Amino acid sequence: MVNYAEDVLVSASQIAGPARVTIGTVWHWNRTISDFPKPLKISGRCTRWKKSEIDAWFNSRRVG
Repeated sequence: MVNYAEDVLVSASQIAGPARVTIGTVWHWNRTISDFPKPLKISGRCTRWKKSEIDAWFNSRRVG
């Protein structure tokens, strides 16, 4: 069975909101953190990330 939730693409603003950071911070992470998930270039001004990869990245940073 295919899990379509893993194929959901999210924008920088959709990452920033739940993370409680600015969109600029998401782009800063993209440029400076080597293990931050790589985005997909959809078109000239449209960039998205796989939600499953973003979720995994945040989960790997949880202290607990």
